[in-house]
Amino acid sequence: MALKDETVRLGFKEIVEVSKPRIIVLLVITAVTSMYAGSKFVGPELDYLSLLHIIVAGALASAGSSALNHYYDRDIDPKMTRTSKRPIPSGRITASKVLIYGLAVSCVSVVYGFFTLNPIAAGFIALGIFSYVIIYTVWLKRLNSSNIVIGGIAGSAAAWAGWAGATGSLDLLGFLIGFLVFVWTPSHFWCLAMKMKNEYAQAEVPMLPVIIGMQKTSKFILVNTLILLPYSLMMSAFGLGLIYFLIAIASGGLMLAYHFKLTKNPTSEFAWNAYKVTAPYLTIIFVAIALDAAINIPLF
Repeated sequence: MALKDETVRLGFKEIVEVSKPRIIVLLVITAVTSMYAGSKFVGPELDYLSLLHIIVAGALASAGSSALNHYYDRDIDPKMTRTSKRPIPSGRITASKVLIYGLAVSCVSVVYGFFTLNPIAAGFIALGIFSYVIIYTVWLKRLNSSNIVIGGIAGSAAAWAGWAGATGSLDLLGFLIGFLVFVWTPSHFWCLAMKMKNEYAQAEVPMLPVIIGMQKTSKFILVNTLILLPYSLMMSAFGLGLIYFLIAIASGGLMLAYHFKLTKNPTSEFAWNAYKVTAPYLTIIFVAIALDAAINIPLF
């Protein structure tokens, strides 16, 4: 009996691990804050049960697509120190179980979103899964250095699902808020890719630093952040107010400072420091959007 209980605990631990809980939290925050902002800026007044529905649907979608990512990458994960101890390559769970779990949970998330939110929100949930699993993981990750740029649409889909879940549609402001995730993703992930350059090279994954080197990648990161900062501020012209604007300046300015320093010191160590600055940006900016929606002080 004790052995059976231990097996159950181990199985649960592995399922949680392949679900990538940190990504779940990030995407759920993105979806929830977008839903709240949509209800305030567009309406109707938010049914707070809908918040529970977007949390459940978003968490399931993120968990399912992450599990499918684990399943597909099971051949290259053993080649990288960072991923070699994942549940499948370490032998703690079978690939078939992860595949079944990933497919089942992904399908449930879309169906759940369709019946508890609306068809448009469910469509964006499906788009997020498709973008991450098919476009990024299966198609682009091993083929082209632009992989993470295009794959970033998966994160945008979470915000669009939240907005559509509240409003029943996607207007210009909702689109721009979601697209912010797409614009942020390269700066975020390329810092990680610089940190893990040697491992990606060993696994023959064509991440940008592997293809063009550390110095050029750091410049690409800086250019992307130079696009991200004005883009984030520009959204104030479409309805976001003073609270958002000030937080966007502060958080975006800090990223810009670190990414400028990265061009002067394009090492894996400093790239990791820049990554740790870039990572919280998305949570901060989306919380700022929700705060601005709650206490809107017009900028213009």
